[in-house]
Amino acid sequence: MLTILALASVLFLGTVPEQTEAIVIYTGWERHALVGSDVRLSCSFFSWRWTSDDVTFSWTYRPDGSRDTVSIFHYTGGVPYLDNKGPFRDRLEFVGNPSRRDGSILLKNVDFGDNGTFTCDAKNPPDISGRPSSVRLLVFEKVPIQAGVITGSIIGTVLGLLILIVVIYYLMRFLVARRVFSLNVRSVPCSWALCHGIEVKPEPIPGTETCVAKGEAK
Repeated sequence: MLTILALASVLFLGTVPEQTEAIVIYTGWERHALVGSDVRLSCSFFSWRWTSDDVTFSWTYRPDGSRDTVSIFHYTGGVPYLDNKGPFRDRLEFVGNPSRRDGSILLKNVDFGDNGTFTCDAKNPPDISGRPSSVRLLVFEKVPIQAGVITGSIIGTVLGLLILIVVIYYLMRFLVARRVFSLNVRSVPCSWALCHGIEVKPEPIPGTETCVAKGEAK
């Protein structure tokens, strides 16, 4: 009886499907490229499981101003399948490493007509549930300076000027205080005749109302 129960439990456990977990896919947010240049679109994923031999990557493309999505790349069974009829015919190369969970592609000789949204999807069986990730490609004649760089430069310049002003201010205060202290020690008002028991022989300093205190103690 126990033997029958054990065999039944083994058969039951063997028929339970393996539990799947969510997969998280990563791409860049936005890529800029010059006309005629090559641009790499990165795609990777995170999964709690080891990389499966059945891992797959898929890329789709939606041009700006269009609702239609075109499949441009698919990797499965260790073989990459490139688009040979669509907009990236002879201009797309697989540069990823599936064993490292990298499904990146390279677009060659990009033009203004390549502007659009590229979406990457990945599966790592049994983890097949996940949200695809998208990156937008913008092609320019000249790559513009990003707003963050300009803002950072302005903030850095303003902070540098403020620090310089503070340094100059405290330096001037130090020099003035040192000058006043020196005059207080070396000079006395001309109207004084005696100074703490010292017979003062005033010698006026030209252009001032003070004079050098010279004399001897009585």
